[in-house]
Amino acid sequence: MQPRHALSVDEIALGQPEFWDHPGDVREGAFATLRAERPVSFHEEFEFPPLPKGAGFWALTRHADILEASRTPEVFCSGQGTQIGDQPPMFNEFFGSMINMDDPRHARLRRIVSRGFTPRMIQQYERDVESAAASIVDAVIEKGECDFVTDIAATLPLKIICDMMGIPESDHAFVFESTNVILGAGDPEYISDPQLIIPKLLQAGAELANCAKELGRHRVKNPTDDLTSSLVNAEVEGEQLDENELGSFFVLLAVAGNETTRNAISHGMKALCDFPEQRARWAADFEALAPTAVEEIVRWATPVVHFRRTATRDVELGGETIREGDKVVLFYNSGNRDESVFDAPFAFDVGRTPNEHVGFGGPGPHFCMGAHLARREITIMMRELFRRLPDLQVTGEPEMLRSAFIHGIKHMPCEWTVGAS
Repeated sequence: MQPRHALSVDEIALGQPEFWDHPGDVREGAFATLRAERPVSFHEEFEFPPLPKGAGFWALTRHADILEASRTPEVFCSGQGTQIGDQPPMFNEFFGSMINMDDPRHARLRRIVSRGFTPRMIQQYERDVESAAASIVDAVIEKGECDFVTDIAATLPLKIICDMMGIPESDHAFVFESTNVILGAGDPEYISDPQLIIPKLLQAGAELANCAKELGRHRVKNPTDDLTSSLVNAEVEGEQLDENELGSFFVLLAVAGNETTRNAISHGMKALCDFPEQRARWAADFEALAPTAVEEIVRWATPVVHFRRTATRDVELGGETIREGDKVVLFYNSGNRDESVFDAPFAFDVGRTPNEHVGFGGPGPHFCMGAHLARREITIMMRELFRRLPDLQVTGEPEMLRSAFIHGIKHMPCEWTVGAS
């Protein structure tokens, strides 16, 4: 998608919903304009009752500034919230768990959670990805068509996360629907009445958290080899996760691990259909190109559009003076199209190297904890699709999620020749 420069720098209002209703090429053009003319720019916030209107935010659109803010958490903190709008502290931690914390609390929680990701368990998760990808294709291969998002891309990370935690298959649909509500709250498909957004969000989060808490209580008495058992029994320097921390972490894991990976796979498949020469190139030597191709898919998709930080002191960045307490929003989508960092950033290149994208966040303590597993899921799913549905094509325009936060695809029709493999 080439950028279309339809907005002047003074017409770009990143804090208003109307901006995000523009076509993708217009939004790309706007971010290109900001990078060139006003890389650190201030924007008014949208008023979203019953929450109070915020004081506005600084937008970082250049790769270098995003890296600087990411690697200096002592200057740009996460503990006051990572969403643009202000929320009560309890709300922040309930939905954000460790991503809405600063050290030492963030480091403590991350250390405990890391105990659940032992080498043996990671090897088991990787084997599970292979069998899950095969079963997903088994379920659709004779149909010749499906909704790529709901039938393929969304199914893999959902199954892996639920199996990791020990969530029974009968509850998988509930987890899927709850995560859609939490990250798709501004989309009428998931919440049709704007007045119900806050209640529905709270309900979905509470139900997910309660699911994990109930399972955690059971695993304390009856441990198995799943992640929940590891988390409730892990101890670091005499500390364990309490019940509320487990519930909040599961909300984060379910939402982040499900939505982001499914959108990377969906955007990746669309790109491979839009750039057939790149698809043929990868297919000709899948294993050799898989590492660079997967990184390019993450850069191209940038599933999480932005995260917010808050300045802990006055600081100069990008020629602007940011005051203590100001909100600073890192627009990863723009950083991943920065012309000063990426050659031909609007070209999809499965062999791109170097590729210092920020699709998993920037460097620092909040770099995505699940990046390794996400890369593995994308690789295995694409390998299975290349092998068994080699002529799969997207047959209609993707139906995009209405969101300024998640670069999501809700639905995407596709078809293939039965027996082509």
